[in-house]
Amino acid sequence: MSETTAAKLKKLRAQMQAQKLAGYVVPRQDEFQGEYVAAYAERLKWLSGFSGSWGTAIVLAKKAAVFVDGRYTTQVREQVEAKAFSFHHLIDEPPQAWLKTALKKGDALGYDPMLLTVADARRYAQACAEIGAKFVPADKNLVDAIWEGQPARSRLPLFVQPEKYAGKSAKAKLKDIAAGLKKQRCDAVVLAEPSSVAWVFNLRGRDVPFTPVVLAYAILHQSGKAELFVAPEQVTPEVKKALAAVATVHSPATLVQRLKALGRKKVLLDEGSAPEKVRQVLVAAKALVTLGADPCTMPKAQKNAVEAQGARDAQLRDGAALSNFLHWLSVEAPKGGVSEAMAAAKLADFRKATGKLEDLSFETIPASGPHAAIPHYHLPEGPSRMLKRDEIFLIDSGGQYRDGTTDVTRTVIVGTPSAEMRDRFTRVLKGMIAISRVRFPAGTTGAHIDALARAGLWEAGLDFDHGTGHGIGSYLSVHEGPARISKANHVVLKPGMILSDEPGYYKPGHYGIRIENLLLVTAPSAIAGGEREMLGFETLTFAPIDRALIETKLLTRDDLRWLDAYHAEVLAKLGPLMGGAALDWLKTACAPLG
Repeated sequence: MSETTAAKLKKLRAQMQAQKLAGYVVPRQDEFQGEYVAAYAERLKWLSGFSGSWGTAIVLAKKAAVFVDGRYTTQVREQVEAKAFSFHHLIDEPPQAWLKTALKKGDALGYDPMLLTVADARRYAQACAEIGAKFVPADKNLVDAIWEGQPARSRLPLFVQPEKYAGKSAKAKLKDIAAGLKKQRCDAVVLAEPSSVAWVFNLRGRDVPFTPVVLAYAILHQSGKAELFVAPEQVTPEVKKALAAVATVHSPATLVQRLKALGRKKVLLDEGSAPEKVRQVLVAAKALVTLGADPCTMPKAQKNAVEAQGARDAQLRDGAALSNFLHWLSVEAPKGGVSEAMAAAKLADFRKATGKLEDLSFETIPASGPHAAIPHYHLPEGPSRMLKRDEIFLIDSGGQYRDGTTDVTRTVIVGTPSAEMRDRFTRVLKGMIAISRVRFPAGTTGAHIDALARAGLWEAGLDFDHGTGHGIGSYLSVHEGPARISKANHVVLKPGMILSDEPGYYKPGHYGIRIENLLLVTAPSAIAGGEREMLGFETLTFAPIDRALIETKLLTRDDLRWLDAYHAEVLAKLGPLMGGAALDWLKTACAPLG
């Protein structure tokens, strides 16, 4: 029989008391700050029951709190015992603000310095200092100390991402990074972001679900030398051969020792990804720590020509798989008997049938009726809801292929939509089209164009509470920084970046709508009669948009032209990849509206 939440909290509090701590921070993050974590690192889920991708718990002697963002305010109440934890919004009432009322002068708040970034640790320390409390690293992870049966860490082998997919050798990438360090007058940089380590060495791994990153740290030197910290049993002969000319491989147990060797050198750290422990070791060794951006972030985000072509190829096969699924759904869903789980499994089968699928890029979101109003809905562990007539079905999904990562959302009606559904769907569609069509000058950010996705909704007094788009990796993370299309993202959009375009509308308890394509930022080019060259977007995702949900009266002539041209391209590109009844369905689904 599994332990109760109360029993786990009692054991944790005993550990706190032994360490003379008034409280303890339990973040959802692992040592690598990833969105997806391995089973051994699901500490927050084990302690509280909350399974979302982002959250934090703080346990005090007499009370405990869990903090989640807007995606999970409903989910946290369903999964976590209210008598054990109070619930708080991660943005509106962040942990640091709550602590100012929960702690008292002289209290010590403990944490694992490997699980908090430099930036997060600083915020906690400042909050504690303001009330005269202390923020202190515990000498061990207190959850690990009480977690009986904690899963073992993965030791699955790494593998090489060939240059035919990566487009650039690891040696060339390391040379560029070394030149950048020299320009910044830094002796070395510590990489703590797994996707950066994977990208720079052209390696991939299977340590966490959905994201083929390498759970490893690296030190890159201005001299061009590199050190990779990974379990020796994960290094295959192929990987060893690939790394021989570019890096020295060390056991993770030697990381602290190698950090100490950087004493009195100028070391670059990204405060948003580097663990606080790394900073502490460097400072103790008298290194000069410089906070700045991970030097892999921008070149990783700006896909080279090979990666861009790989993305195009991956999206086409993925679009054909999705379209085959949508045809199947159009036949089977009206009959009844299709559940959310069945739909997700069927779509996965179509992707597997391509013969190229490595993994899904995230857990599929197959949301019917009122579930579609939950932007990050997750299937329950037991039976799932059945799709019903005259209800909306939203499916957000993606695949991992060696040549690219996909992410696409389509919203369809099973039966007949209401006038309101058609109105809302079309307003969302107008926003998606507006982003797809926009041209913009150099220096434009996601914040500058975000309003275009919302304008049609704003006209009707409506909006959505998530960002419009996020970056996408190249057979890496489905959520990649630094650029996004959102109200608050001020990273300049650069050629080669791939971003999602996914406005939505959600009516709690009734239905939700989201339409998502991936876009590639194009190089500047002239506009006839214009005075400046403009960047733009190339659409990468091809799959039909449900005509039954479109209210054509709300579309402008330019909207209709774009939509008809898009559907013509969908048919031209996917037609040769499909056949039989599915191809006949595709022809009807892509017929002109204008």
